[in-house]
Amino acid sequence: MTIPVWATLVGIALATFAGASLQRIAGMGLGLIAAPALSVMLGPVAGVLVVNVLATVNAAANTYAMRRAVDWRRFAPIGASLVLGVVPGAFLIRAVSADALSITVGVLLLAALSVVTLGKRHVPNIEGTAPAITAGAVGGFMNTLAGVAGPAITVYAHAARWPKEMYAATLQPIFLVSGALSFLVKEATGAADFAAVPAGVWIAGVGGMCAGIIVGRQVAPKVSPAKGYALALALAVFGGVTVLVRGIAGAVL
Repeated sequence: MTIPVWATLVGIALATFAGASLQRIAGMGLGLIAAPALSVMLGPVAGVLVVNVLATVNAAANTYAMRRAVDWRRFAPIGASLVLGVVPGAFLIRAVSADALSITVGVLLLAALSVVTLGKRHVPNIEGTAPAITAGAVGGFMNTLAGVAGPAITVYAHAARWPKEMYAATLQPIFLVSGALSFLVKEATGAADFAAVPAGVWIAGVGGMCAGIIVGRQVAPKVSPAKGYALALALAVFGGVTVLVRGIAGAVL
């Protein structure tokens, strides 16, 4: 059954609204919620591309708003190493089918979320630049394929014992760089086409994101980051399962 265009646009607006709101509250959420939702509605290539662009704009706004709490020293090695994962991710997109990409997106997202939730307490304490560079490369790879750098960086932040006060703020410039790199490399390599995305999709996505930023900014002081983070992860698990099932169904049928 074909989904009406208006229903798709409403779905895009709602997904980006929810994701942007939670990102302002919990530090991440736009990629976790919007990436699987838009991958189902638009396909894994176009859906993740839209999320990459919106995540860049959203992270830029959040970086400015939270700039005093950002730890730029911790950001530097991660931000610089994101490209190490972005480039191979872009070439992989060109080499696999849409169904295989959906399966890959779903598996990567669920695996990362499993580590963040079930295995988080078992992550050992780590120090030094090498783990930060590794986290950046993995985050860049996942962001290019699945639109989600957050889980990989969260695992590293927990292992490196980042203070909770600067965690959410320092994630924002990381998302800004990863989103921009993913989009630019995809365009440069032909892995995705910005111009092929209908204008209505951009209008719905930007509108939902802007509304989410405004609401999130108002709600953030009233909701604990832990509760917002838990909700974002729960929605992301649902989204990851949906994308995985769709990819498997497309490959089998």
